[in-house]
Amino acid sequence: QVQLVESGGGLVQAGGSLRLSCAASGRSIGPFGMAWFRQAPGNERELVSAITSRGHTHYTDSVKGRVTISRGIAKNTVYLQMNSLKPEDTAAYYCAAATTGGAYYTTSPYNYWGQGTQVTVSS
Repeated sequence: QVQLVESGGGLVQAGGSLRLSCAASGRSIGPFGMAWFRQAPGNERELVSAITSRGHTHYTDSVKGRVTISRGIAKNTVYLQMNSLKPEDTAAYYCAAATTGGAYYTTSPYNYWGQGTQVTVSS
């Protein structure tokens, strides 16, 4: 079993930055594909960014150039650095792990999920 705990969310003004962290316990997440999804009220959960076990990264178009996903292998943690935040980035952000090691745009391939951290961007 893997437990994922997100942190780093909060309230920020438009144009500001946040760094989200996903701390894993139970097993090493090095072989896993890791991702950040977000879900705003009334919307489906959507992929923000993913990183494969080999380090290949993927970003949804709306965040390209503003967001960076990275791993802290020694700390068994995944980060999401978000810059130039916009009000439309407001959502609950979830960390997810796929034991296959891949990156996926849909939620079903991910085996483990965190409880989420809220990001609110004010205009």
